[in-house]
Amino acid sequence: MFFAWLKRYMPRGIYGRAALILLLPVVVVQVVVAIVFVQRHFEDVTEQMSDTVAREIELVLSALEMRAPGESVEDAVARLIAPLNMVVRSVAPEALDAPNLRGWEDFSGRVIIRRLGTQVPEIRSFDLSADKIVRIALDSDAGPISITFDRRRISARNPHQLLVYLGFFSILTTLIAFIYLRNQLRPIKRLARAAEAFGRGRHMPYSPTGATEVRAAGTAFVDMRARIERQMETRTLMLSGVSHDLRTPLTRMRLSLSMLDDEARKMITPEVDDMQNMIDAFLDFSKGEGEGQPEVVDPIALAQSLVEDAQRVGQPVRMARTKGAGEVMLRPVAMRRALSNLISNGIRYGSNVELSVALTEKSLRFRVEDDGPGIPEDQRADAQRPFTRLDPARNQDKGGGVGLGLAIATDIARGHGGVLRLGQSERLGGLRADIVIAR
Repeated sequence: MFFAWLKRYMPRGIYGRAALILLLPVVVVQVVVAIVFVQRHFEDVTEQMSDTVAREIELVLSALEMRAPGESVEDAVARLIAPLNMVVRSVAPEALDAPNLRGWEDFSGRVIIRRLGTQVPEIRSFDLSADKIVRIALDSDAGPISITFDRRRISARNPHQLLVYLGFFSILTTLIAFIYLRNQLRPIKRLARAAEAFGRGRHMPYSPTGATEVRAAGTAFVDMRARIERQMETRTLMLSGVSHDLRTPLTRMRLSLSMLDDEARKMITPEVDDMQNMIDAFLDFSKGEGEGQPEVVDPIALAQSLVEDAQRVGQPVRMARTKGAGEVMLRPVAMRRALSNLISNGIRYGSNVELSVALTEKSLRFRVEDDGPGIPEDQRADAQRPFTRLDPARNQDKGGGVGLGLAIATDIARGHGGVLRLGQSERLGGLRADIVIAR
């Protein structure tokens, strides 16, 4: 439970996590060293020096016990305090009841009050408010007196220096580590950008740099990208060659049909048209998502133009609600082909088709809905595979598809770094196809 709660506040990015890994040990070391230093330097050293001063104070009190009758306090300890560098004076009895004074940041003052108070019970009041002197009030045989001496005799000199050095060099080493960390993470970010660009169908120049492990990952990515590009090129050349070779006999068949009578021509022409549609589908699939370069496009205007083109030829397509506004990077030709395929499928298997657009700060969504029979949920993944025809789900009597429409749309969506999602239309009751692209 605790780790699940803590995980929510952990950094998500590798830079933040690496910084946490770097800073956490530094902070722990600082805290440990500071605690040990305060304990050893402020307490132990101060206690030792306080014991020495306590013995000197007891010596002064002994001298006052042996003073001659009528002799003043100052004269009784004059010879004694000269080498001790102390000032001893008589004070009013009220001074004995004065509160202890020290600064809130004076850690060694707390040790002085505790240690001297234990060693010399005659001490009644401490005044450590001044930085350079210590004044204490005592109840002696000669009456209330005050003893003043240098603060350096009872406290370690410059006790803050180690803490200052610790903080300064910790900050310095942390800055150096951050610079080094940034340089080490830069190749990883470059690799991530290159991989993201390739996932969106763009070729970003990239050469492996950085540490050995990062270079190995970068080299593996470059090899993988090269293999995928070769496979895509091979697929394109193969399908384009096959489709091109099929156009020649089709052309001869059309010439032969022109010489037949009307009845025979009507029987054979639909079969030739189906073959032509298959060839066109093969060509579209061979082009995939790679046609054209990414451009700044208004997705709402793109969708509106598709609807207008469909309406001009009498197709039952209308523009539904739109959400948001703005421009995104798209391959307009490829995206038009994907949406046209989805619209054509909707028209083939339904009587009404709606196209809508939703644009937010994080994503772009094109939605095509129809009132046809739809696709069962357990067959939607298969429907996006090439050359798949779902006869039970979609009425094949309304068109001669070859099973590439949804595959082309899926390919184009992936080429834009997005995904094609199939579902049930709540508005029209048929198929709902969403192309969702992250911005």
